[in-house]
Amino acid sequence: MLRRFLTILILVLPLFLQGQKGLEVGGDIGIAYYFGDLNTNYNLSQPGFALSLKARQNFNERLSFTGAFQMGQVKASDSKSNNFFQRTRNLDFQSNFYDISGVFEFNFFPYLHGSQDYFYTPYLFAGFSVMKFNPTTELNGDKYNLRDFGTEGQFFANEYYLVSAAWVYGFGFKWDINKDWSINAQITGRKLFTDYIDDVSGNYPDFPSLENLRGPVAVELSDRSELADFVQPGMQRGNGKNNDVVYILSIGIMRYFGQLQCPKISKPIH
Repeated sequence: MLRRFLTILILVLPLFLQGQKGLEVGGDIGIAYYFGDLNTNYNLSQPGFALSLKARQNFNERLSFTGAFQMGQVKASDSKSNNFFQRTRNLDFQSNFYDISGVFEFNFFPYLHGSQDYFYTPYLFAGFSVMKFNPTTELNGDKYNLRDFGTEGQFFANEYYLVSAAWVYGFGFKWDINKDWSINAQITGRKLFTDYIDDVSGNYPDFPSLENLRGPVAVELSDRSELADFVQPGMQRGNGKNNDVVYILSIGIMRYFGQLQCPKISKPIH
């Protein structure tokens, strides 16, 4: 195993040691969409916002690493669904999120700051992030943190975590305005390791037990349906087999700090 790792390292290391290097710093703004138990039909009518600060280390004209801090908001409501069960279930949520990520980027074309030929490229990226979230809702004009009410019958100290890791992936396009500044547009997906960014994943609890444990408000937050006898204890409330996903469409600007690569001198023609 060690021999294989060293062989791969020897083969890959030259890619990080040649070509143009340098640091880029900037940020972007965009819109965020949640897809999960409260948005199974990819409804785009409820966008949230997203802002980020990021830094990119260029290894060469093809490879780079970007670290980012992002904040934003996602939301969804069953009332927007075209599915009868979901509309009758009538749940909704909203959550601010804070995310720290690191991704490796691969440029399809050679990309060199200051070049008149290689000043733009599409790119792919993939990596890892950690996201903090907190699903909330409104009931009778008051705002509630849903996790605090164990809406699926969670006992005290057994509630879901409000921090989750995620796989990060996406694609984008970058192009230079001049030798110092560039514009980046991208779509980023985050596949979370949790199904509870929306507070919905399992089954409806036993409501008398929930009321004894958390109070009558917890029952109202757990069952928001308006049809009598629609919900029964143990009935499916969400699909815990599929974790939640957040997509962000963004555009931003980056400032390059680094030496520009000198143009190659052409060989004389004999």
